[in-house]
Amino acid sequence: MTQRCLAFIGAIAAAIAVASLVSVSVAGQTRAASLRTLWGEPDLQGIWNDDTQTPLERPARFAAREFLTEQEVAELNKQRAQNPGRDRRSEAGTEKDVAGAYNAVWNSVRKAGNRTSLVVDPPDGKVPPLTAEAQKRDAQRRDYLDALLQGTSGGRPGSPSPRRSEAPAVYNLDRMNRADGPEDRSRPERCMGSTLPDFGEYIRIVQSPGSVAIYYEHGQGGGGNRIIPITGAPHLPSNIRQWYGDARGRWDGNTLVVDTTNFSIKTDYRGSRENLHLVERFTRLDADTLSYRVTIEDPTTWTRPWTISIDMSKNEDRFNRIFESTCHEGNFGLTGMLANTRAAEKAFKEGGGPDPATTDIATGGGGGAEQ
Repeated sequence: MTQRCLAFIGAIAAAIAVASLVSVSVAGQTRAASLRTLWGEPDLQGIWNDDTQTPLERPARFAAREFLTEQEVAELNKQRAQNPGRDRRSEAGTEKDVAGAYNAVWNSVRKAGNRTSLVVDPPDGKVPPLTAEAQKRDAQRRDYLDALLQGTSGGRPGSPSPRRSEAPAVYNLDRMNRADGPEDRSRPERCMGSTLPDFGEYIRIVQSPGSVAIYYEHGQGGGGNRIIPITGAPHLPSNIRQWYGDARGRWDGNTLVVDTTNFSIKTDYRGSRENLHLVERFTRLDADTLSYRVTIEDPTTWTRPWTISIDMSKNEDRFNRIFESTCHEGNFGLTGMLANTRAAEKAFKEGGGPDPATTDIATGGGGGAEQ
């Protein structure tokens, strides 16, 4: 067979391959476009989750690479299968060993994804640096929490901190060394775990004419419900603040674009609170895949906006597939923490125990303070 003939056959094969890929792509887009609600909008409904585990930021060893090879994915999966995680035990009889009783029996090990990071912008896969203002806020927070540990086994030696009667500079969401009320305990302990952006957990999307509802099943905090109006109306006045912010949705072709502002000072995402601004994009790629892309912005926290991208898989739609797990830490555990501290104070006053002000209740066996 001549070289010219071989080249001709190769060209035909390449053309067929390209045509096949185009055909598959067009077919997928056509199927996604055909998924419409009864009132004609793109249908995003269903139970979705990301069944892979991808780090938020790109590990240094992958440098500028956005994707992993199949071999690297297989190796990561092998390493994860051998990692005991929460089931790793400490020395018998220690506080951390007892805390290990809260083990990983209910936790699944998710497979590795092919992305090296969830962050796709900046291109280096890293969260942008904090602003000087955000660094100052974080330093003040850490200084306040550390001061409350003075005189305890978890802090510097000496008498109880003179700052125990002071309120924090901002609304507290950390585990601090004080239990005068619920506000002294961490956000998970108060069942306030679910905030936006929320990804990596199960979500359920339900649509109706003019609105989209999303339920987030976030474990430590139970679940959260969010109603997104599809409207051209402006955002609420800036003095009205909400846990999930004020969302406004619109359709851009087959993509639901959601602009959210007006977050509360009681919410927190990596140091960003009331100035958080999210632009989310939900796109149904095919019958079983939902693309979620969110751009995160807060000029008082990060030096530039940044973007996360995740592809979610569709789960079965049968009844009771997803339901609110509730959060018993806030129902029972928090009550016990506060009651125990009151009992310890009473005992100390009567000469029957140590001063609770010198007892470390922030860095116990649960894994350390949230600082």
